[in-house]
Amino acid sequence: MSRPELDDYFMEIANVVASRSTCLRRKAGAVLVRDKRILSTGYNGVPKGLLHCEDTGCPRADYPSGTHHELCRAVHSEQNAIVQAAIHGVSIEGSTLYCTHQPCTLCAKMLINAGIKRVVYREDYPDGESLKFFRQAEIEVCKLNSFIDER
Repeated sequence: MSRPELDDYFMEIANVVASRSTCLRRKAGAVLVRDKRILSTGYNGVPKGLLHCEDTGCPRADYPSGTHHELCRAVHSEQNAIVQAAIHGVSIEGSTLYCTHQPCTLCAKMLINAGIKRVVYREDYPDGESLKFFRQAEIEVCKLNSFIDER
C-alpha cells in the first residue's frame, strides 16, 4: 500500500476544490494547511449572489491570460481561501498554501500579509512578479515535483 506524500495529498484536495470553480477560463483551487490540518479552502468564481460568468460571459475573453485582472468578475481561489478563514475566525498565519496555479501578484501580496510561510503550486501562471515578491518576503515556493526557491 502506498500513501501519497503530503504535498501530493493536499494538492489533490486543491484539485477537487477547483472542480467547484465557475470560471470559464481556468478552474483554480486553493487549500490552506498548518500542522497537516486543513484550515480553509477556496476556488475561483464570482462573489456570492452575482450571476456566474456562464450567464454573463467573460469580460476578459479577448485578453491574454495574466492580464487585465481588473476586468475579471471572479475572486481568485487564494483570495477566497483567505476570506473563508477570516469569516470563520481561523488564523492562517504560518500556514502552507496548496494551489492548482501559481498565485498572481495581487494574491501574492495578500498571502505575504496573511503570514503564509510556504506556497506549493502545480501549474505556472504568466506573472513572474509574484515569484519575485515571494522571494523578497522569504516565502518558500515549490512547484510540485520541482523546488523553486530555498529562501
